[in-house]
Amino acid sequence: MQVTKAVVEREHEWTRERAQTVVPVANEARDRLGDAFGVDVAPVTEAQYEAVVDETYADGDRAVNVAAMTALLRDLDVEADYPGFIVDELLGRELAGMIAREQPLRMLAEATFHYADVYTHVDGPAGVDDLDAALAAGVQTRLPGWDWVDDDPFAIH
Repeated sequence: MQVTKAVVEREHEWTRERAQTVVPVANEARDRLGDAFGVDVAPVTEAQYEAVVDETYADGDRAVNVAAMTALLRDLDVEADYPGFIVDELLGRELAGMIAREQPLRMLAEATFHYADVYTHVDGPAGVDDLDAALAAGVQTRLPGWDWVDDDPFAIH
C-alpha cells in the first residue's frame, strides 16, 4: 500500500460520503450509552459528522494515518473471519481514538468503538463494520451532547 496525497483525498471523500451509514451508528451508540448511564444525549447530525471528518483531515499528520487505516479496513477480509478478528479490532480502536484526538476522549472513543462494533454489521469485507463502528465512535466522542463534557466540574477558572 502506498499512501499519497491523492489517496488521502480519496479516503476523505469516501469517509464524508459515508455519513448516511455512520451517523445512525453514532446515534445508536449515544442512545445505548445514554440508557446505560441514565442520561439524555443529543443526536449527531450529518453536518456535524462531516465537520469532524473535515477537521480530522485538515490535520495532515493525522489525515495520512486516518486515511491509511480507513483504506486498510475498507479492504480487510480474512478467510473464515475469526483469525482476522484481532487486526480489525486493533485498526478500529486506533482509528476511533485518532479521530477523538487526545485523552480522555481518545480512551472513551476506543471503548465506544468496542461497544458499537458489537451491533454494527455490514455486508462486505469484515473490516467494513469495524470501520463504521470506529468512525461512529470517534466522531460521536468529539461532539458535544454529553453533560459531563459540557460542564467540567474539575476545571479551575
